[in-house]
Amino acid sequence: MLADLSIWHILILVAVVTLMFGAKRIPEIGASIGKGIQAFKRGLQDVGSIEDPPSPPPPPQARSMPQGGAPKRLSE
Repeated sequence: MLADLSIWHILILVAVVTLMFGAKRIPEIGASIGKGIQAFKRGLQDVGSIEDPPSPPPPPQARSMPQGGAPKRLSE
């Protein structure tokens, strides 16, 4: 599809774009597209630099029961 574009097709497209947006507006559009691409690339780098969150601490060790048998209650 794009292989069918000749120099005349490209010139007609440039002329139509110039008529639609005006000669003053085209550099502004190009600059805004460039800034958008830069922001996109920066966002991709930020996502790549985010490290995995730290793993949760290990569960506490099970405490052994005292030698006297069952643990005493606070109400006793």
